[in-house]
Amino acid sequence: MQLTRAADYAVRVMIQLASPTGKGRISLPALARAADAPESFLSKVLQELTHAGLISSRRGQSGGFRITARGRAASMRDVIEAIDGSICLNVCLASGRSCARKPRCLAHPVWIKAQQAMLEVLSGASVSALAGQAQAQRLTRQVEAMRLLHLPSRTF
Repeated sequence: MQLTRAADYAVRVMIQLASPTGKGRISLPALARAADAPESFLSKVLQELTHAGLISSRRGQSGGFRITARGRAASMRDVIEAIDGSICLNVCLASGRSCARKPRCLAHPVWIKAQQAMLEVLSGASVSALAGQAQAQRLTRQVEAMRLLHLPSRTF
């Protein structure tokens, strides 16, 4: 299983919108730069996030995108499922699907365990916590850069 490009961009955008610097509305071009995504493609992703209630959008001069309270409380799983639908490691685990090999399939218990572990990890990673980590990393890099600028020069 591989995450779709749309879901990856959605996670990046949600983290950007949840960051302390993302308090106001952020324009599509600014979000595209932050997510390193093409604007035309990201526009569709943002529509889906808006439809899911994770972000709000407004047109016009003072328009842009803003994270909602629901989006701030969302997990990575919520964001991915808003874009891609239910996450399923194997077709035999899909809700409402039946697999004729299930009773004799030795791999089925492994698929179940792997699916549960993946969903647990994605459910436990909140957008707000990731945004906080991103902010902490930016501050650490800024402090390090300032420290490097103030190092005494050495002559050899």
